[in-house]
Amino acid sequence: MKVIKLFSVLTLFIGMGQFSFAQAVKETIKVSGNCGMCKNKIEKAAKTAGATYAAWDADTKLLTVEYQHTSSNNAKIQKAVAATGYDTKDVKASDEAYNNLHGCCKYERTGHDHATAAKDACCADKECCKDGKCADCKDGKCADCCKDGKCTGCKEGACTMEGHNGKDCCKKS
Repeated sequence: MKVIKLFSVLTLFIGMGQFSFAQAVKETIKVSGNCGMCKNKIEKAAKTAGATYAAWDADTKLLTVEYQHTSSNNAKIQKAVAATGYDTKDVKASDEAYNNLHGCCKYERTGHDHATAAKDACCADKECCKDGKCADCKDGKCADCCKDGKCTGCKEGACTMEGHNGKDCCKKS
């Protein structure tokens, strides 16, 4: 009888452990936009980036997302939303993506810094550094700029690596 009770308790604990691994992460992200068309594009971009649930409120400008931490993350979702033309809290949309928005979707861009936007878009999810090369550089040859998932040669949108004199990190001056 004791063996059956022990076996039942062990089975219960093992079963509870399985449920703890499948928890979804729920977060709220500030996203600029205006209308229903924006809502559809923002939510679709978030879901494409791995969100299992996405709801954007046009009044509060808040995107509520849920995702599995094993298949997506906040930075990946923000980068996908910014790629469609909408500025997020941490990642600014490129001018090209913003300019491609429908007229009613163009919002007032405050504090838009082109250098910061490019750097944020590149380094938001640390995917720019693969195999020691910055994938977003023109020639893809930034051999030493990326270490431990961080671009060590860029500060305030300019390259600080020796021999580059603040110019493109892929080309020596």
